[in-house]
Amino acid sequence: MNGRRRVVVIGGGLAGLSAAVEAADGGAGVTLLERRPRLGGATWSFERRGVFFDNGQHVFMRCCEAYRRFLERIGSAGDVRLQSRLEVPVLRPGGPAGAIRRSRGPAPLHLLASLATYPHLSRRRRLGVVRAALALRRLDPDDAALDRLNFGEWLDARGQDADAVAAFWDLIVLPTLNVPSAEASLKLAAKVFRTGLLRRADAADIGWAAVPLSALHGEAARRAIEAAGGEVRTAAAVRGVRLGAAGLPVVELDGELIDADAVVVAVPHDAAGGLLPPGAVAHQERLAELGTSPILNVHLVYDRSVTELPMAAAVGSDVEYVFDRSAAAGLNDGRQCLTISLSAARRHIGRRSADLVEHFSAETARLLPGAAAARITESMVTRERAATFVGAPGSHALRAAGPTALAGVFLAGAWCDTGWPATMEGAVRSGVQAGRLAAEHAAVLPAPGSASAVPAESAEAA
Repeated sequence: MNGRRRVVVIGGGLAGLSAAVEAADGGAGVTLLERRPRLGGATWSFERRGVFFDNGQHVFMRCCEAYRRFLERIGSAGDVRLQSRLEVPVLRPGGPAGAIRRSRGPAPLHLLASLATYPHLSRRRRLGVVRAALALRRLDPDDAALDRLNFGEWLDARGQDADAVAAFWDLIVLPTLNVPSAEASLKLAAKVFRTGLLRRADAADIGWAAVPLSALHGEAARRAIEAAGGEVRTAAAVRGVRLGAAGLPVVELDGELIDADAVVVAVPHDAAGGLLPPGAVAHQERLAELGTSPILNVHLVYDRSVTELPMAAAVGSDVEYVFDRSAAAGLNDGRQCLTISLSAARRHIGRRSADLVEHFSAETARLLPGAAAARITESMVTRERAATFVGAPGSHALRAAGPTALAGVFLAGAWCDTGWPATMEGAVRSGVQAGRLAAEHAAVLPAPGSASAVPAESAEAA
């Protein structure tokens, strides 16, 4: 590390990668440890018979400023597609297509024209959506009391029936919170709608990767860390973190101890508590109560183009969102790769892959008539069984802050208390904060060998 203070980052997902980059930019010598043979955490890719598949469809919005800065820093900003103006076609089998799109007006008026002609809700329900949105705009997402309330019950109290929830509210809540409105924390829902739709007109413009996710995140971040003099080690399983005799963190691997000046633990909530001594994290014994919610994706490669839509949502179908991933898949032979993304996919997560492909290819044909006449040449089902924590009422109190009770040890992860739901933005925000705190902590430590660096028990003996 050329004499620089050492920051060890445990975990190579987005939180860990952003923490490592931030700590390196803060002057620390960084060692990143990832137990798997790849980087990227819940955002990764693989190749099968010449086609690149992502483990799942991940999107961001223009308001995801920390994530977008991270892409800039690692050189990946040019490898994403960002809408110039929000437009989400909303399909229904056998019915007219609608859209959620923004006009040039200021928020929240930028959505009124779209809602006024939205065919999936009656006029009465459209007016009800507007009234509920204005009431939601008056809520403060930083009010911890909102986390005790259920968003679905809040909607019901404002006249939002099951049709309104399915055709509008869940189109936004499911992919952002990874739970349906009926199970969501009002605090997190208020954050999503206030930040994404009701405060700034362009905030909800949607972006997604134009290259495989492993190239966008893991490979690019590795290059950035190594270019800054850091070290990246995969297949490095950490067993625990403790304070050593000098009061500095020690990271334990199988048959190896790594001394550090500061440590960032950037792993999921259900793993973080087990790496740290009891009492290191608030509510450490209760972190499992955050639960996990799955995400499932069905990837279908057709022998021809079946739609010109880059993405669409659906109502009245088991399909939630569908994305054209042909370019990222590396297809240039006339075939088209569509990815059907299912959030909070508990109903489907245990089904056989063959059954899911059969079911969702039929559902896609109901939405996109061109798919009915096309042949599927490749198919793939990817599952993230523990993709996120469950953003339910009561979850806020269990989300940890960055600093722990161990001096020099910090937490990162989308489950930490960033104010954001479990998204790529939340993961990066937590990583940037933890990486900065770790580098600052390491920088002010006494120089090795100085009087103030001698452990207290040694000083007393002297």
